[in-house]
Amino acid sequence: MTSFPDKQLVGSRFGRSLHTYRQSAVVQREMAARLAGMVGRAGAPPHFGRVLEVGAGSAVLTSELLSRHSVGSYFANDLVPASRGFVMEALAAGEVAEGQFLEGDIETLDPLPGGLDLVASNATVQWLHDLGGFFGRMAGALEPGGLLAFSTFGPGNMREIAELEGVSLAYRTPAEIEACAGGLFEPLLVEEAVRRLEFPSPEAVLRHIRETGVNGISGRGWGMARHREFLRRYREAFPLGEGVGLTYHPLYCCFRRR
Repeated sequence: MTSFPDKQLVGSRFGRSLHTYRQSAVVQREMAARLAGMVGRAGAPPHFGRVLEVGAGSAVLTSELLSRHSVGSYFANDLVPASRGFVMEALAAGEVAEGQFLEGDIETLDPLPGGLDLVASNATVQWLHDLGGFFGRMAGALEPGGLLAFSTFGPGNMREIAELEGVSLAYRTPAEIEACAGGLFEPLLVEEAVRRLEFPSPEAVLRHIRETGVNGISGRGWGMARHREFLRRYREAFPLGEGVGLTYHPLYCCFRRR
């Protein structure tokens, strides 16, 4: 069963994990570096006039972008107020004339900055309720020819959890994402990968999920019996090496505003 995320729960859990995210979110760090490199491969200039980052979190993508580009005005958005400190530190370390943190839900944030040359987002858009609406809002904020570069996850993401628990986010295929962008954007680069991490135990998998804040689908609690049963089933179903595996399915998209 696919599920829309509870954004209040998402914000709460990401807020608690901000200080462990950089260390624990191995795949998301790799995604940020690859996405920032993709922006360059799409023909982006060394300097952007106006940039909006969606879901800045602990500013991993912020740092990657600013290690490659200078920016006139950098607007960083996140649902979690505590993200501000990470963002401002990254902006101070980069070549940025003006930086601003925009707290709130990008699907309802008003006003949005306009006249943008780049909108970038790492491992965030899978949490949105209306992806088509997001594309529409970003198209309205971007200049013609401006870039929308984002990473997200495909249907194989965390398949182990989905198989055992019967619940998952509504992950989309690259073709579905391109169709959702409609006539607003021209696809420049679309890539995907599969990354399987090894953990010593199912308990370590759950700890990893908690420390990266990516468990905002359901607030339903687990009793001790259910917890033990989950660990047993996970250990039996998904062995990898000396422990167990967890699958990530990253997608990377770079679109140009028509």
